[in-house]
Amino acid sequence: MKRHIPLFYYGLFLLWATLSPLEAKAQDGGDDELRAGKNFIPTKIYTEEEDQEILQLFQGLRVTDTSDGMDKAGLPGIGLMDPGILPLWKDTGRFTHRIVGIAVTVRYVPTQKPPAGKMAPEEFDKWEGNFYSQYSSEPFVPLIRKGTVLVFDDAAASDVGTIGSNNIMGWVSRGCVGVITDSSVRDTDEIITQKIPLYLRKPGRGIRPGRNEIESVNRPISVGGVLVMPGDVIVADGDGVIVVPREHAATVAQYAREILEKDKQGRRALYKKLGLPDDESVR
Repeated sequence: MKRHIPLFYYGLFLLWATLSPLEAKAQDGGDDELRAGKNFIPTKIYTEEEDQEILQLFQGLRVTDTSDGMDKAGLPGIGLMDPGILPLWKDTGRFTHRIVGIAVTVRYVPTQKPPAGKMAPEEFDKWEGNFYSQYSSEPFVPLIRKGTVLVFDDAAASDVGTIGSNNIMGWVSRGCVGVITDSSVRDTDEIITQKIPLYLRKPGRGIRPGRNEIESVNRPISVGGVLVMPGDVIVADGDGVIVVPREHAATVAQYAREILEKDKQGRRALYKKLGLPDDESVR
């Protein structure tokens, strides 16, 4: 007499058979490495010389040129951040608010640590200093070099000023050419006066202690709805921010440069026809 396998058990067998070895191990609960946390997208390392070679290809390019170049390279819609992330200030004479740089990525997450509560001023100062050093420090600073753009995935729901007028100047002194965040920034008046290129979603007021913690540095992050990998090219201007995957950067830059030069040529002709003097946008 032939025995029939119930459909339920047959389905379980098919599920087990289609699991990868890694998934099957995780299903058994025996993979301590996975339970301890594991990143599956590797971070590639580039030399400063390699960064500078790529950056030369992007100098002067706009977000629109770069977006068109991405389309032409077969990457339409990839890398364009949420248009709610905009420059804190604009320079429409020399366009010094624009950014072209190489991403160093930073991720802060909302903290689960309890707030300081009511305590004496000296005790609060001690608590604050300990929180900065133990939980919400800036371990990414040594990675900053000429041409770096710091890109932050931060605790967006918290009213926290991870970036302020003091630490942003310290980053610039090491070679940082601009900062992008999907969260909030404090001391915005001072940063406007300092003329440091900064793209943000909203102003923030609070300090980091009691609000966020550093989670990772130079790992893949999601900012403005797009993936940002360490080493990607970042282009930002009044139209927003675009991320160019590093492996496609040279091709995208070539197409974008051709598009920009044609655009300048056409606008120079119109400037002449309208009697307008040339400016930085057409030179």
